[in-house]
Amino acid sequence: MPTPPFPRPSALASKAVFTPVFTPFFTPKYENVVKRLIPAAVALLCGFAAASGSAAARTELAPAVRSATSPAAEQRARALVQRMTLDEKLKLVFGYFSTDFKGVAKPAEGVPYSAGFVYGIERLGIPHQQLTDAGMGVATQPGPAPRARTALPAGIATAASWNPAVAYAGGAMIGSEARLSGHNVLLAGGANLQREPRNGRNFEYGGEDPLLAGVMAGEQIRGIQSQHVIATVKHFALNDQETGRMKVNVRIDDAAARMSDLLAFQIAIERGQPGAVMCGYNLVNGAYACENDYLLNQVLKRDWGYAGYVMSDWGATHSTVPAALNGLDQQSGWPFDLSPYFKEPLKEAVENGHVPLSRLDDMALRIVRAMVSHGLLEHPVAVAAEQIDFAGHRAIAQAGAEEGMVLLKNQQQLLPLSDRYARIAIIGGHADVGVLSGGGSSQVYPAGGTLVPNEGPESFPGPITYLPSSPMQELAQRLKARFTYHDGKDAAAAAQLAASSDLAIVFATQWTAESLDQPDLTLPHQQDATIAAVAAANPRTVVVLETGSPVTMPWLDAVPAVLQAWYPGSAGGAAIARVLTGEVDASGRLPATFPQSVEQLPRPAIDGRGLPEAARFSSNYNIEGAAVGYKWFQRQQLKPLFAFGHGLSYTSFRYEQLQAHATQGSIRVGFKVSNRGSRAGKAVPQIYVSKIGGGWEAPQRLGGWDKLALPAGGSAQSTVQIDPRTLAVYDSRRGKWKIAAGAYRVTLAEAADAPVSSVTLRLPQREFAAGAR
Repeated sequence: MPTPPFPRPSALASKAVFTPVFTPFFTPKYENVVKRLIPAAVALLCGFAAASGSAAARTELAPAVRSATSPAAEQRARALVQRMTLDEKLKLVFGYFSTDFKGVAKPAEGVPYSAGFVYGIERLGIPHQQLTDAGMGVATQPGPAPRARTALPAGIATAASWNPAVAYAGGAMIGSEARLSGHNVLLAGGANLQREPRNGRNFEYGGEDPLLAGVMAGEQIRGIQSQHVIATVKHFALNDQETGRMKVNVRIDDAAARMSDLLAFQIAIERGQPGAVMCGYNLVNGAYACENDYLLNQVLKRDWGYAGYVMSDWGATHSTVPAALNGLDQQSGWPFDLSPYFKEPLKEAVENGHVPLSRLDDMALRIVRAMVSHGLLEHPVAVAAEQIDFAGHRAIAQAGAEEGMVLLKNQQQLLPLSDRYARIAIIGGHADVGVLSGGGSSQVYPAGGTLVPNEGPESFPGPITYLPSSPMQELAQRLKARFTYHDGKDAAAAAQLAASSDLAIVFATQWTAESLDQPDLTLPHQQDATIAAVAAANPRTVVVLETGSPVTMPWLDAVPAVLQAWYPGSAGGAAIARVLTGEVDASGRLPATFPQSVEQLPRPAIDGRGLPEAARFSSNYNIEGAAVGYKWFQRQQLKPLFAFGHGLSYTSFRYEQLQAHATQGSIRVGFKVSNRGSRAGKAVPQIYVSKIGGGWEAPQRLGGWDKLALPAGGSAQSTVQIDPRTLAVYDSRRGKWKIAAGAYRVTLAEAADAPVSSVTLRLPQREFAAGAR
């Protein structure tokens, strides 16, 4: 395809990032929630962040526009690039894999068994870039002695907390451990939407709604970068399935993309100010994401004014001249690609004029600007693992896991558990020794290795890894019952144990991983049959789900209580036990719809499934367009198994005094929340907005939310400012967001399908730029 003129550095590189930081949902009373999560451990990290000039969990409204780069940092970065030779500039734009691979030895200076390495320029004080995967913690490439680090709960679990402070605290923890592991660039900040619930990487991301996913990813990024390291929002963009991930061509209209997947990235970038953006493997409307002028030059750098740099995913670079001109700033992970495109070939292209020198200057400037802005030059990293506060960091992981667990069902007041049960059967999921984690490049390894022999692939994305935090052992410390474990592989034997017990808890697992999509939404290994048999044998059955994405539940009517625990991280066993016993409230809410079957999805069969590995194919995202997840279900009038936003508590809440006012080009919503129960709990009131008369991709959109910790009998007022883009439609012809004049409905709800009250108001017409709000 013809290559349009590349953006001149004067037009793009000097422009500050558009940062209409999204209005947080938390009222002042929640301002220091991070410190209250786990006072000792989090205070340590918050103090580190505050000392560096970054608020630990900022909840007040940030300015509409702010720059990630100070004038002094901009001037310094430009001066450094001006002093560089051609070869020095080329050093910065070419990355190596920091692990021996395909006969290519890792650079000697690289941290062993890590994701990447980029040479610095010693004479200018520019350090090497030491890259690590870090979505749920500091990962290690498979090797003889993987680094043991703290694993946070899965990204989907963090999103299920609906608590930006949890995401920030987890990010700060990862940033701290990365620094002490010798890393200064973190491949963390997944913002891809759950457009395909069978996607093997859904556990890394933030669910199906662009507002929720963008806010949570942005806060994780902000936390990471508080530690003077660079975070990388990924995988840009529309990289929503693993099947044929390097061959699939996603077809989608501009407006639909900007109101769904791209909006999630836009919000994450505004809120988190990541130093880098990683482009994905897939093609978008016929062009690879890492040489896609529309994505990288037009949307990211021109419309959003992004001033950081774009790095490729490992194996996602396919050319030299098109990639450089169309917006890629750094080739990553050689030798995953077919050629070292940004090494000798790029030098030749610059010398021959195929890539202007000004474009290479722009590439180098973006990288150096990010390094200067985030303190990499003043705060060099070094390997000092003995300084890691593993106990404190484990507490952060536990607090995040507890807030993200979703109580899907609780009949007969079966939960929380008490000492009224003398004999409790624990069935399945290796719950006697640990909790499951997701697979692939994000794998965090525990100290001493996994206690469960590998039950999956020996090579990537395996092995299947269980983290040593036993739910059964943690329950045994809290309850007087006698516990008996059965692996659940023999349904009849498991049912026999359940029948002889006062209570049965079944731990059902679904291992998901990078490069592998799930064939369907069914629990693997006949676990549905085991659950059904146990429930038939004992009506007091609890199911705990350790999964990375939605699953179907054909046994649901027979099971009185279901807890969605996701992949709960290094302290997952303790977190599960504390939620089951009511030491903490069940306060998570679903960040994604749970379908009743694959037949309810826009694509009942995953596009590309069953095709030869090298086959190229397309996936038509225009079927649902911007109506992802709950929006699709409501547009098609489909009833899900569990709706987006659903989640029960051990107490009950009253929502009242709803008011909505047009202000500052958007809507400000106020209401009162009261805890009507006898236990402390956390409410998650959700605000949905609708255009009366239609005209949107779906009947309603999430406009904002709050999360309130209330004592028994307590109440609080809440104020939520609606992001204007959730009230607008993107006009591709004019390149602007447009809020239509007319009547709008504001609904206060407990879930997407559980409205409490609503009010209507009128808004005037308003237009604003693609990168504004």
